[in-house]
Amino acid sequence: MDLLLLILGFICVIVGIFGSFLPVLPGLSACWVGLLLLYLTKAVENNYWVLGITLVITIVITVLDYIIPSKGTKKFGGSSYGVWGTNIGLIVGIFAPIPFGVIIGPFVGALIGELIYDSKNHSRAIKAATGSLLGFLASSFINFMFCIIFLGIFVTIVWQNKSMLF
Repeated sequence: MDLLLLILGFICVIVGIFGSFLPVLPGLSACWVGLLLLYLTKAVENNYWVLGITLVITIVITVLDYIIPSKGTKKFGGSSYGVWGTNIGLIVGIFAPIPFGVIIGPFVGALIGELIYDSKNHSRAIKAATGSLLGFLASSFINFMFCIIFLGIFVTIVWQNKSMLF
């Protein structure tokens, strides 16, 4: 059973790393579930400090994932139309059969949203779309970095308990 939990935990961490860039997949939350599964094995002694701190980090980063792109749009002069356009563009970009649709989608969505809001001010629309793109990239980077940290924690715990797990 320990080996199954170890394998499922590792899969969750890997899915979380991919999910840090692909919004369809869970990112940091999947990594945290991977850590939890590792701690559920009989070979690894529970460390509630590690689980608690990583859970708090996961919750904070997950909340920030929704705030950062919209703040980026607002900081660069965007309206609520640009924020909605960013979110809709992100969803369309996920399913569009184009390369880098996840990156292009929010930019184009914010641009279209801002042009709907004010069709005469193109420079403002481009500026807001750039803010959306930078916010999305910053959010993804933060998510990716913490997923890599969680992977490091996972590997360290497995290495420390390798004799009991294998």
